[in-house]
Amino acid sequence: MLRSLHIRDFVIVDTADIEFGPGFTVFSGETGAGKSILIDALALALGERTDVSVIREGASRADISAVFDPPPGLREWLAELGHEGDTLILRRVVDTGGRTRAFVNGVPATVAQLRELGERLLDIHGQHAHQSLLRGDAQRDLLDDHGGHHELRAAVRGAWHDWRRLTRQLAELERDAQGLASERERLQWEFEDLDRIGLAADEWPQLQAEHERLAHAQSLIDGVAQTLAQLDEADDSTHHQLAAAAQRVGQLAQHDAGLEGVAEALESARIALAEAVSDLNSYLGKLELDPARLAELDARIQAIMDAARKYRLAPEDIPARHAALHERLETLEQAHDLDGLRQRAGAAEQAYRKAAGKLRQARGKAATALGRAVTEAMQTLAMHGGRFEVGLIDAEPGPAGDQGVEFRVAGHAGTTPRPLAKVASGGELARISLALSVIASQAARVPTLIFDEVDTGVSGAVAEVVGRLLRSLGARHQVLCVTHLPQVAACANTQFQVAKSQAGGATRSHIARLDANGRIDEIARLLGGIEITHTTRRAAREMLSK
Repeated sequence: MLRSLHIRDFVIVDTADIEFGPGFTVFSGETGAGKSILIDALALALGERTDVSVIREGASRADISAVFDPPPGLREWLAELGHEGDTLILRRVVDTGGRTRAFVNGVPATVAQLRELGERLLDIHGQHAHQSLLRGDAQRDLLDDHGGHHELRAAVRGAWHDWRRLTRQLAELERDAQGLASERERLQWEFEDLDRIGLAADEWPQLQAEHERLAHAQSLIDGVAQTLAQLDEADDSTHHQLAAAAQRVGQLAQHDAGLEGVAEALESARIALAEAVSDLNSYLGKLELDPARLAELDARIQAIMDAARKYRLAPEDIPARHAALHERLETLEQAHDLDGLRQRAGAAEQAYRKAAGKLRQARGKAATALGRAVTEAMQTLAMHGGRFEVGLIDAEPGPAGDQGVEFRVAGHAGTTPRPLAKVASGGELARISLALSVIASQAARVPTLIFDEVDTGVSGAVAEVVGRLLRSLGARHQVLCVTHLPQVAACANTQFQVAKSQAGGATRSHIARLDANGRIDEIARLLGGIEITHTTRRAAREMLSK
């Protein structure tokens, strides 16, 4: 869960250090005091997009850090990335140059990594979330989230992409069959031409080296023979003179130790020279004239050079071109098999239909359960006799299945449920959205849930019901809520007050955790406005006592 949030120079907050606990926590305060700024700051630490406008005026950068106790499953994932320990610190820094930096436990990270972690840590339900309920895709996503259809959706999406890919390939092949046949014929001719040459990957430099040696074989034989004669065979050969010099200095070294180093050097030179003579004799014994092999090499090198010029290649690139042609021809051969491609496309469609059918069945069960749960919640949210149902409509196949989802509502008993967008008033839509958010969140996989003024449009007894719903949700999750309703604030386990002040011509926002007396005054303010009276305080105490 979220342990603390540290904010520096963000919008109108210069410094804020907030400690959180379990249960249901609310933030209240005057309009414009910066309640939702806290949610925006937390979203920034979790990878939300941003720009320099979030930096407090006069500051050089905004710095946000959020500290979490990660759930067990996330700890294993973090360990794989090299982050050990029981504390997770996500940090985001934005400077006036527009640069943004991200950190995970002090180690530089990407914004995408922050976002991925955020999806595993908390859900944010915004104050305008009810507006998205008018979109069919949002309704479908909410139903699938509530039903836990993530794996089924992934299977359908994968099967859809496979089907579409094969369908496109089939259409392209049928449309371009003549062009593909022409390409195949041209490439086949080039492949066979290069295949006849049969140049191996590392053969070209070897051919060049062998040709160079045979082309100069006579000069190599003559040169080596002359060198051997000079070094070892003549009476005054280098080897004879060096051996004599080494012997002479060795004898002199017996009378003066200062010559021992010279004697050793001369002896080493004599040995090295003897080894060189031996190597030259061995080389000369192997070296021979081979006109037939030289002619063979001339012909092969000429054939390779001709092919290289013909296909505008370097000779050493011929093997890679040959391999690429082979791969392309295999692809064209497979593509040319219209019947086989039709069979694969048909099998992919069947796989999609099967996956979509499983998703249909799961959605049917989830739709019934969600409709029943929201209908029950409506009875406590001043919509007595109302009914909510989830309609499943046949649709064109797509990555989300072959069904559309339509939320329908009947505001009163005896009326037929109709599409949500056509019958729900603003207040009703807000209440249904809240019910959906709470019900869907009961099965949420993340430990922390945030509600940013989702109670807009409700009041009175309904607001008290909303508060109790959120408090009951706080028994299973850590729940944070920005609210302007005293009934909701009174249900919280913990309450913070967000206030703004003027100093030096600048507006600043301050956050403070309220004690028992502070909560009474704040709820009294929410009840009665700026002026707090004995009556509003008594009403605030009564709310808190409940």
